Amino acid sequence: MKSHAPSILFLLFSLFLAVKPDLSADRSAILAIRSSVGGRSILWNISQPATPCTWPGVVCDNQTNRVVELHFPGMGLSGVLPPNTLGNLTQLTTLSLRYNALSGQLPVDIFSLTNLRNLYLQDNLFSGPIPDLFSSLGNLVRVSFAGNNFSGPIPSSVNNLTRLAKFDVSNNQLTGEIPSKFVGFPESEFSGNFLCGSPVEACNGSDTGSSSSNKLSGGAIAGIVVGSLFILLLVSLIFFFLCCKKRNQNEELKSKDVGEVKQMQIEIPHENADSSSSGFPSLTAAVGGSGGGGKAKSGEVSKKLVFLGGGKKQRKFDLDDLLRASAEVLGKGTFGTAYKAALEVDLTVVVKRLRDVTMSEKELKEKIEGVGKMDHENLLPLRAYYFNGEEKLLVCDYMPTGSLSALLHGNRGAGRKPLNWETRSIIALGAARGITYLHSQGPKVSHGNIKSSNILLTPSYESRVSDFCLAGLVGPAMTPTRVDGYRSPEVTDIRKVSQKADVYSFGILLLELLTGKSPINNEEGVDLPRWVQSVVREEWTSEVFDLELLRYQNVEDDMVQMLQLAIECTAKYPDKRPCMDDVASKIEEICHLSGSQEAHTPESDNVSNS
Repeated sequence: MKSHAPSILFLLFSLFLAVKPDLSADRSAILAIRSSVGGRSILWNISQPATPCTWPGVVCDNQTNRVVELHFPGMGLSGVLPPNTLGNLTQLTTLSLRYNALSGQLPVDIFSLTNLRNLYLQDNLFSGPIPDLFSSLGNLVRVSFAGNNFSGPIPSSVNNLTRLAKFDVSNNQLTGEIPSKFVGFPESEFSGNFLCGSPVEACNGSDTGSSSSNKLSGGAIAGIVVGSLFILLLVSLIFFFLCCKKRNQNEELKSKDVGEVKQMQIEIPHENADSSSSGFPSLTAAVGGSGGGGKAKSGEVSKKLVFLGGGKKQRKFDLDDLLRASAEVLGKGTFGTAYKAALEVDLTVVVKRLRDVTMSEKELKEKIEGVGKMDHENLLPLRAYYFNGEEKLLVCDYMPTGSLSALLHGNRGAGRKPLNWETRSIIALGAARGITYLHSQGPKVSHGNIKSSNILLTPSYESRVSDFCLAGLVGPAMTPTRVDGYRSPEVTDIRKVSQKADVYSFGILLLELLTGKSPINNEEGVDLPRWVQSVVREEWTSEVFDLELLRYQNVEDDMVQMLQLAIECTAKYPDKRPCMDDVASKIEEICHLSGSQEAHTPESDNVSNS
């Protein structure tokens, strides 16, 4: 009798190979999703049998050679996810399909992904009930179904999720009582529904009292009406007095301004003008002396505009030229208002009008002349200054490309030219070198106000650090505020910012470059380093990066290393932070940059779609 054992073993082995999920199965599942909901928006080169691990938004595990993360946020996906597809990605730990237009009910095969840790489906058009199948997802840490059209109750099976730290179902159409699992969770994660129970309003119990006990007497009603009218009258009187006080203050301020105009015989622009307002005819400066405010002769005025450093080599202009310049408000910053002044001598400069300066004129002159001597290719040099009583002006070069802040956050709509990774790296390196130079001038020398709006850029996107060493000029009234997301925790006096505090602020700047988020106003509602650290702690690092950076190939390792450097710079305790010299060297090492800074403009981007 012939033995069939070998053939049976071969058959079992073949069946094992046929059903065992592998990278090709992952590839097929992802292509099925692309075909159903993103054929026109997910641009991959699939003509060749390339591994899906090279596709933007797809992350693989190098050891298992399986897909472990899918990130397709804001990709314009629309339609219904195909059934029995996502469940084939058996090693998936993170699924991010947020900010799309996906509709229909939630595919039940998602709940077979036992390794899933992070599920982000917020801001889509999903509808119907949330399946009561969470018991199999014991590894879930974060879930967001916010901003959809889910209805019905929150499934009771969520009580079995022992590792759950976030469960955001806000702004849906959910009803019923919130499971006891969520006692102590933020109320915002459940708002915008028809839910009751902790952490929102308690559910109404049965009404055991008689109907008569719930009725108010006529006297009680009258008392409520009279009390309400009294409160309304009181509020109206307070509002009236405040308006009168405000009007008197405005009239006093206007009278003061008029007096100053008469004294100086020159037009004074409104300092609170919006930065987008049109230019005004002349720049403000106090040129009148104590002798009645008469206008000084041109020769006398020019001596009062003191040129510094490289400004001495420039074609000179006098204060009269500056005052006649066509000017517009660029913005109002920490130390004063900045104006763009186009001079008649075919030169455009920036004039900063200092405020709240408490130094004597002699001390201020020594300080400013010391700043003017600082010379580095990554610093925006101070060209000239003018002091006359309360009027104090600083003059520097105008940078038409603008600031890093404007490029990162100014235009996120159509027609935006994104900053590629190479350009961002060179901007970071240039800023680091400029700050390192400042710190080399002495242990007590610091920038004091590092932020993206103070990183100006040349047409080739090289950094020019501005507003350096001005923190010591302001008075004690200028106190730091927590709205300013760049300030290190230990800074309590804006005039005393250490070099380690500079390192913290620079770390925030790196996080801003990496995430594309402003540290002052971001959608997560928390400070930037705290949010980033929470993301990294939960091992979904790729979620922190700016979506514009996910398009570029072979830079993930560099981005992760730069992220780690930024986290080191933003350590809570100053002695745990590196020095700026080490930071600059590390950036050179990460990005393979040294010597010259040859930045590539966004126009020269060459993004691979493979």
